[in-house]
Amino acid sequence: MIRAAIVGATGIVGQQFLVALKNHPWIQVTALAASERTAGQSYRKALTDPSSGALRWFCAEPPVEELMDMPVVNATELVTEQLDLVFSAIESGPAKTLEPKYAADVPVISTASAFRYEEDVPMLIPGVNTSHARLLDAQRKRRGWKGFITPIPNCTTCGLAITLKPLHETFGINSVIMTSLQAVSGAGRSPGVIGLDILDNVIPFIPGEEEKVQKETQKLLGQLNGDSIEAAPFSVSCTCTRVGVLEGHTETVFVSTRKPCDVPSAIEAMREFAVGDDIASLPSAPEHMILVNDDPFRPQPRLDRDNCGGMATTVGRVRTDSVLDNGIKYVLVSHNTRMGAAGGAVLVAEMLMRDGYIG
Repeated sequence: MIRAAIVGATGIVGQQFLVALKNHPWIQVTALAASERTAGQSYRKALTDPSSGALRWFCAEPPVEELMDMPVVNATELVTEQLDLVFSAIESGPAKTLEPKYAADVPVISTASAFRYEEDVPMLIPGVNTSHARLLDAQRKRRGWKGFITPIPNCTTCGLAITLKPLHETFGINSVIMTSLQAVSGAGRSPGVIGLDILDNVIPFIPGEEEKVQKETQKLLGQLNGDSIEAAPFSVSCTCTRVGVLEGHTETVFVSTRKPCDVPSAIEAMREFAVGDDIASLPSAPEHMILVNDDPFRPQPRLDRDNCGGMATTVGRVRTDSVLDNGIKYVLVSHNTRMGAAGGAVLVAEMLMRDGYIG
């Protein structure tokens, strides 16, 4: 059994990790870490509002009772000698300092953006760019670490990259234009988006989001070339907005392909992009990477975000675009707090365990 710590355990993503790892057949949570403010308390007490007694548990699933009395340690003082793996759910600022400290001894799988764009750091989506994991060997050698750092991509990038993968492999891509309608859960609880901002409204700007999606999509779908990744040779342009939806990012995507691509061929490529042998045996792998719905009113976040336990990306309204060369357009829904966060990170851990990078 792999012994894992969750750093940032009291936050939303940290709580999602506890849910994703409940009764996991390969991974056991043996340590919880957070800020100095909650260190030394039980996890239950760390989550309890001292003024009201309310439990600040934000997941739809109930609290993981077997971990509620585990002590919370200061993230800066986490001892890695008795760990095999660290899941990092902290902000990018502290991640810059803490994640290398942990990676000197053990593997770190992160939801933060701190190291996503470094040359020797792969972002991984199992089944999409599994081969990029080989870059971890170069990272360890270059940095002198026993462990490594591998972040998952931004939650908005995740569904986009998954749906582009079969189109890129089958037809080649010239360019991508995307507009996102992102759930409020992606903003977190603090500072987040307050209710009076998001009700009866659309927030037309998410700081840094568009740049992340553009860089990360090209890196994820790029080619491993020696000890670095050569970015995919197509351009990505996007507009990222926040809407009054609790969970599930919706994206409208316009793709110009290199080879001619009609609607039936695009749908066939997506539907045949199955969960391959490289991840099918993993405990958290979805039955389908992509589900294509023929109903013109789908996908919808409320109806489709939980498909395959929130680990599948659902596509609909696949149409020809008459403006772009070889243009195809579609709508997708991806679960931002499952495949796009803790669930996706756990799936990465499973893949790396199977391939001998962890354990």
